[in-house]
Amino acid sequence: MDKKYEILPHMADGKFRAYGRNLEEALGQAALAMVSLMWDWEKIKPVVKEAIQLEASSPEQLTVKFLTELIYLLEVKSFLLGRVEKIRIEEKPQNGKKIYRLEAEVFGDRISPQYEIYGQVKAVTYNEMKIEKNEDGLVLQVVVDM
Repeated sequence: MDKKYEILPHMADGKFRAYGRNLEEALGQAALAMVSLMWDWEKIKPVVKEAIQLEASSPEQLTVKFLTELIYLLEVKSFLLGRVEKIRIEEKPQNGKKIYRLEAEVFGDRISPQYEIYGQVKAVTYNEMKIEKNEDGLVLQVVVDM
């Protein structure tokens, strides 16, 4: 799969599509797409590791929670994402429903004058969210409030 993500035009907010062979890979690319609206993730030195663990009741909720966690890490720990190392998702039955458990390791650095921040994502939305399978794997579309 050549294309990892693309930024799409949107009237007031940020919109992107992320691609992957599976949900784990698509979520990793979605994380990079989202932070690319705020900084150049390829320039961030991977010197700080953050572990993420969360649960959700659907792939859509999992997407919102995962991306929101990255915004939280930025706001609370001044963490700039530079690399998504591992994402593992398990589907488990719980009380007759499916629960999605995500564990991820992400790397980056703390905010400093050496990094240019040129935008701010305030929130991840369910607006226009799509998770679709295609011949190459998965397409994940997300709109974020800027």
